[in-house]
Amino acid sequence: MKKSLTIAAFAGMLAVVACGPSAEEKAAIEKAKQDSITAVEKMKADSIAAAATADQEKLAAEAAEKAKQDSIAAAEAAAKEKKELYFSFVKNPGACRDFLFVFE
Repeated sequence: MKKSLTIAAFAGMLAVVACGPSAEEKAAIEKAKQDSITAVEKMKADSIAAAATADQEKLAAEAAEKAKQDSIAAAEAAAKEKKELYFSFVKNPGACRDFLFVFE
């Protein structure tokens, strides 16, 4: 009896394993595989977009810094020119009356 019960249990396990997954299970596995591929492609596209955005932000920051430096340089040049003009009038007081509007 024990031997026949063991054989029957073994035959039952073999039958379950031999049948394999059903069509629904195969479809679910294939859908999960496609979903995984889609998710990876989406993450790749998002990563590329994030890198492009970071590059654009970096370029914008560099342009803003360059504009700031150009503005500082222009202000310093204007101050230097104004100072030179002032000292040229100090050396020549007669010319000062003609250009008083410069310092107003």
